[in-house]
Amino acid sequence: MNLDRLPADAVLAANRISPYIRQTPLEHSPYFSEQTGANVWLKLENLQLTGSFKLRGAFNKLLSLTADQRGQGAVAASSGNHGAAVAWAMAQLKVAGMIFVPEQTSSVKVEAIRRAGVTVEFFGHDGLDTELHAREYAHAKGMHYLSPYNDAAVIAGQGSCGVEIARQLNKVDALVVAVGGGGLVSGAGAFLRSAYPNLQIIACQPVASAVMAESIQNGKILDLPSAPTLSDGTAGGIEPGAITFELCQQLVSQFVLISEEQIAAAMRDFIDAHHMLLEGAAGVALAGLRKKATELRGKSVVVIVCGANISRESLKKIL
Repeated sequence: MNLDRLPADAVLAANRISPYIRQTPLEHSPYFSEQTGANVWLKLENLQLTGSFKLRGAFNKLLSLTADQRGQGAVAASSGNHGAAVAWAMAQLKVAGMIFVPEQTSSVKVEAIRRAGVTVEFFGHDGLDTELHAREYAHAKGMHYLSPYNDAAVIAGQGSCGVEIARQLNKVDALVVAVGGGGLVSGAGAFLRSAYPNLQIIACQPVASAVMAESIQNGKILDLPSAPTLSDGTAGGIEPGAITFELCQQLVSQFVLISEEQIAAAMRDFIDAHHMLLEGAAGVALAGLRKKATELRGKSVVVIVCGANISRESLKKIL
């Protein structure tokens, strides 16, 4: 994928999807600013329709297809948020389809998909297994597969988040974001780097599933196991040949790995300070902010609070 074209594609995506999504607030955080010594702003994608940023990429991909192509139906694979987003977008655009999810997917996320009227099928224990199966199913049925990250239109759609941030804040020194397959950091990061050439991009992953970080360190996509984590939205492997791998190589300034205890603590503090729900992946980014507080002191920092879809069971674990 051409990195130079991505910022322009993100602007096009932002305009294309604007009638269908919510422009989320960019809220200053006195609490995390005091904690870190940075000027911290939170991009509240936890308030996005369907409860995560994933709706941006889902709508941009489906709207990039012709009406005839949409008529062939769509298939997606997801640990939950991408599936819920695709299901919502399919319902709004009257596209038929199916969502495959890993066996351990949060019940809250599965029910969100079903409520949109889309069939849910369980397959595999790792997100990568589910993705590969869904891609094969779509090919066999003549349907369109919507990757959660390995697709130029999906990445550009996630980039619309960066377009909004640049419109909402005139100075950004650092972007802190949780990373799974790399779609959000690639899209939003590419646009914001074009607007702020010296932007530091800090990518955060749970220690329990740091596949992208380990892959970047080794210079190739690795097939690694993932342990259970509060950050189920970022867990799992990376599809072979994923275009986000090279984008992360070019864009990410550094990776930060976060323990489960650090994720839980950041989630508790956000709930107490901002009186909103967030999911584990968002806690990863907030914990990453705290872990890098010394070098971020005095800087204008945006943390993307990427989602709010958390089950009661997971919420009980952290409180």
